[in-house]
Amino acid sequence: MSILVNEDTRVVVQGLGRAGLFHAEQCIRFGTDIVAGVHPGRGGQTALGFPIFDSLREAAAHARPNASVIFVPAAGAGDAILEAVESEVPLIVCITEGIPVRDMVRVAAAMRCSGSRLVGPNCPGVITPGKCKLGIMPGQIHEPGRVGVVSRSGTLTYEAVGQLSALGIGQSTCIGIGGDPIIGTSFIDVLEMFNLDPGTDGVIMIGEIGGSAEEEAAEFVKGQFNKPIAGFIAGATAPPGRRMGHAGAIISGGKGTASEKQAAMKAAGIAVAPTPAELATTLAQLL
Repeated sequence: MSILVNEDTRVVVQGLGRAGLFHAEQCIRFGTDIVAGVHPGRGGQTALGFPIFDSLREAAAHARPNASVIFVPAAGAGDAILEAVESEVPLIVCITEGIPVRDMVRVAAAMRCSGSRLVGPNCPGVITPGKCKLGIMPGQIHEPGRVGVVSRSGTLTYEAVGQLSALGIGQSTCIGIGGDPIIGTSFIDVLEMFNLDPGTDGVIMIGEIGGSAEEEAAEFVKGQFNKPIAGFIAGATAPPGRRMGHAGAIISGGKGTASEKQAAMKAAGIAVAPTPAELATTLAQLL
């Protein structure tokens, strides 16, 4: 089985610039059903075999998508998410990096009153191998299987997947939740879904310094998660107070350090990989 996306996912692409078109084509090659695109000023045209609309409201009325993937530049990406929420798209995946925090505060308020789920922003997306890909991850490294992957880091998501596939361990669903301070879907949200998914036998969870998301996820795992889980914390060598890559990866007031997160994960029974190169082997020993 899978979570969030599958062969029945009907996708609308918001933002058909060079990046949006390139990744839309890669998603189609993977087997994703893209039913429409949105790009103001290009309504009535087609791209890669699907129709383009000037607004998501028009696209939703004509193509009835149940998921959106957003490649809109940062200045307009917050509005693109809000447009998807207003159009009642159930799943919204925002790839865009650098969205102003003020815009994401508006988005967070709108999400609380909606029936939509947001993954991201600043994330690689969601993929269910063999069924559907919404995002920028390299589809060729994924293999269908029964291990879930959830990560704040896009690159380390690919690293974990590549290692798993090399060991002959396929994946159920892989989700990059994003590295920004305000995101739509948390570790706990994804772990709850993996815990209930009969098609997922084990999980790799990849966190990084900054914030408290990993500690909160560890508390959830300790009390409610009943499947093998391996973890890793990126940024152990980051200088104190220095942002490393993601906007959310900053240690504040002595909190959010790699050692604190690793300790919380170990206390919850999570097998912590000593290096990124040992993510898959650490989980394999538990399965």
